[in-house]
Amino acid sequence: MWPFARRETRASPEDPRYALSDPNIVAILFGDGFVSEAGIDVTPEKALGVPAVWAATGFISATIASLPLELFRRNETGEEKVEDELAIMLGEAPNDELTSFDWRQSAMDNTLTGGRSYTFIERNAGRKPMNLWPLDPARTRVERKDGKKLYVYREGRRNVTYAAAEVIDIPWRLASDGLTHVRPIERLRNAIGLAIALEAYASKFFQNGGVPPLQLVGPFQSPAGAKRASDDILAALKEARAQGKPVLPLPTGHELKQIGFDPAKGQMTEAQRFQLEQIARIYQVPPVFLQDLTHGTFSNTEQQDLHVVKHTLRQWLKRWEQELNLKLFGRGKRDQFVKFNVDGLLRGDFKTRMEGLARAVQNAILKPNEARALEHRAPAEGGDRLMIQGATVPIGGRSSSTE
Repeated sequence: MWPFARRETRASPEDPRYALSDPNIVAILFGDGFVSEAGIDVTPEKALGVPAVWAATGFISATIASLPLELFRRNETGEEKVEDELAIMLGEAPNDELTSFDWRQSAMDNTLTGGRSYTFIERNAGRKPMNLWPLDPARTRVERKDGKKLYVYREGRRNVTYAAAEVIDIPWRLASDGLTHVRPIERLRNAIGLAIALEAYASKFFQNGGVPPLQLVGPFQSPAGAKRASDDILAALKEARAQGKPVLPLPTGHELKQIGFDPAKGQMTEAQRFQLEQIARIYQVPPVFLQDLTHGTFSNTEQQDLHVVKHTLRQWLKRWEQELNLKLFGRGKRDQFVKFNVDGLLRGDFKTRMEGLARAVQNAILKPNEARALEHRAPAEGGDRLMIQGATVPIGGRSSSTE
């Protein structure tokens, strides 16, 4: 049992712990978003408007959704792949309305933005899984009652309560009570809010055609004359922008001087690139996967492929595998288990694959037909035996019995 048996609740306006002057009061009361130090209201929807957040969440969710999710059974010789209704439900279609790709991608999108995703397991009379149904995280509440973890789902005007064994629960990170979870958009709202602010600033900067603040210099006779001249210049700028004219006429003796910064600096390119790197750190994705090749080279890009599999995807795949195995088959020793197949991500180029498979066959690690199967080739006659190169002999030469 978790040490804190409390339920997940939302605050109310009467709650004395929160002041109505708190800039995050709307988010606290209604769970819509959180205000960053830059004064930006950060919500999952607004966060996805940041290209780096869109790329990071899309890359992770689509990659996990595209990996084969396979069912295995343990036997006397090891394990064998199973092709039955449960395998089809997990790998192809969790229900009659949804593909496995869409289910997993949507679940990961919810986890990477809102911090959690839920899926209800529909079972038949024999307790065998029949369908998997995604639950809306906004309508799901987690609580503990009589020492048991429960999921309360608001369906219309009524609440439906599910036992913990009936819900596949994928959180970003659980809080210390084991019930609530960390919301990444909330926790990292300052970094994401700054990225939103930078993009908004650059957009507003170019709203007037990218024209920086200007000073009109001339022989003005009175303040009224200076104002009329300024209005005429503004009208001329708008006309030139509307008609695409590259030349702006000025009265004799007048000139325009720039008093702001140039358009290139107005985009704040370096600051936006730094925020991209910050978001890459949030999601633990190398910047090259967010289409930032500033530090990418021919030699290190392939190593980043290995990095993202080992240090980014592996943790999510392990969370999925353990949760699915626990909820589908129960705790303890089990005859069946599910596992993601990541071979496709680690295949490398053709030359590297062929060299690796050749070494595996020559050193009795793989049978020839097993190597052929990895390349989706038909089995060959005599290819179901382990082989090793004949030149491999014991150290010290031949034994005396063969002399």
